[in-house]
Amino acid sequence: MKNRRVRVRFAPSPTGPLHMGGVRTALYNYLFAKQNGGDFLLRVEDTDQTRFVPGAEAYIVEALAWCGISPDEGIGAEDKLPHGGPHAPYRQSERKPMYRAYADELLAAGHAYYAFDTPEDLEAVRERAKQAGNPNWQYNSITRTSMKNSLTLPEEEVQRRLDAGEAYVIRVKMPRNEEVKFEDRIRGWVSVNTLNLDDKVLLKGDGMPTYHLANVVDDHTMDITHVIRGEEWLPSAPLHVLLYRFFAWEQPEFAHLPLLLRPDGNGKLSKRDGDRLGFPVFPLNWHNEETGETASGYRERGFYPQAFVNMLAFLGWNQGTNQEIFSLEELVAAFNLDKVNKAGARFDFDKARWFNQQHLRLQPEAGLVADYRSEAAARGLSLPSDAFALAAMQLFMDRAEFIGDTLDGAAYLFADPTSYDEVMVGKKWTPEAPGYMTDLKSVFAQTDYSEEALENAFKAYLADKGYGFGQVGPVLRLAMAGTTQGPSIFTVMQLIGQEASERRIDQALVTLS
Repeated sequence: MKNRRVRVRFAPSPTGPLHMGGVRTALYNYLFAKQNGGDFLLRVEDTDQTRFVPGAEAYIVEALAWCGISPDEGIGAEDKLPHGGPHAPYRQSERKPMYRAYADELLAAGHAYYAFDTPEDLEAVRERAKQAGNPNWQYNSITRTSMKNSLTLPEEEVQRRLDAGEAYVIRVKMPRNEEVKFEDRIRGWVSVNTLNLDDKVLLKGDGMPTYHLANVVDDHTMDITHVIRGEEWLPSAPLHVLLYRFFAWEQPEFAHLPLLLRPDGNGKLSKRDGDRLGFPVFPLNWHNEETGETASGYRERGFYPQAFVNMLAFLGWNQGTNQEIFSLEELVAAFNLDKVNKAGARFDFDKARWFNQQHLRLQPEAGLVADYRSEAAARGLSLPSDAFALAAMQLFMDRAEFIGDTLDGAAYLFADPTSYDEVMVGKKWTPEAPGYMTDLKSVFAQTDYSEEALENAFKAYLADKGYGFGQVGPVLRLAMAGTTQGPSIFTVMQLIGQEASERRIDQALVTLS
């Protein structure tokens, strides 16, 4: 294993939108592959056609592309390699004949068997077991001896049923009372007795493999060296270890990632939690054709992909330093699979917003201006120039978590106020206010309308008249912005210019006096 090129895969099922936990799994696989000079594959595990959702595969590809997680091989890599790579096809539904051949190999070696039990037979057995006080009946190394399969039926009877086309499944023949041990990169040594494992179906009645057979066969034939997947697959790992042994194949290294937990730490994070608490659990918007509902995604909520990826990386991993802000390239250099935690990672949406706030400030000016223009256009606001856009945006950047935050409450930068804060007008627009405005219009006209000159002229006016800032400052701000809240009014006046500033003073004198 040590001399082999590192090859990992992300193998989601197209049963719906990709959950953020799935994106994290893809990310960890990608980081591990890139750090070790290896390959990251994208494979689609669509053996359960009853749960197939149209559009889900395209969603997975688009979501990973948005995150910058680009496969070297497989689905989504068709532009790099013919058919996506030398191990095509990369959809399990298109590899069906291969799985049958490997199932036959297990049958011939005595590691699998035909089971002819009908769904009705199985339901009847479960019901009898339930009545006897066993609600968790399993088809295993003990109970199989009383079932209808090729281990209990005469060979001639088995052949007759097969020749007659009778429905069957192929099950793994689990060894009885044997310890299965394997080392997990995150959890250490894991040991399970086969008495606690059931005889899983490997090949279904429709000829399609289950996850277990397809997963092991594909990982072997695609030369996968490390299987990095979610904790929910840990109970299946002993079976997979046995299948590698039955086939006499080299076993990949396993690493089972911790669950993503709800914000309160109680239970696995789900879409329902996001709906209830007001945050997305998907990378992109997802429209459910059946219900007509659209679930929001991080992209559409204004998150930068760099921030989303940075946040996901820290849900279960920490390099042990104070650094929290990473680019994807920096994550590749810093990531260490051995520093992934065993315990579940509690999701914190406030922290997610904080990550976006930090990455917002790291965006290049050209990108920020483009994003600002796009957001402004969506709100029906027009910008005279890129320089204006950049200056306007910077006025509200201090507390902004998203680019849209820099436009909230900033309408007066783009158009003269059409209304004024009634409460503040009542408090600050005194009978003396028109005189202040008339004076200041003349005072400001003598400056070059730079922020510094405007502020100095204003202070000189206050000193000359003996006025306090609290008397005149709010009045000027009301005239310029319609509100007494916001960034430096002199910065605003410099931005909108002399003509607009004087027009707003005149408008306030007419409207408020």
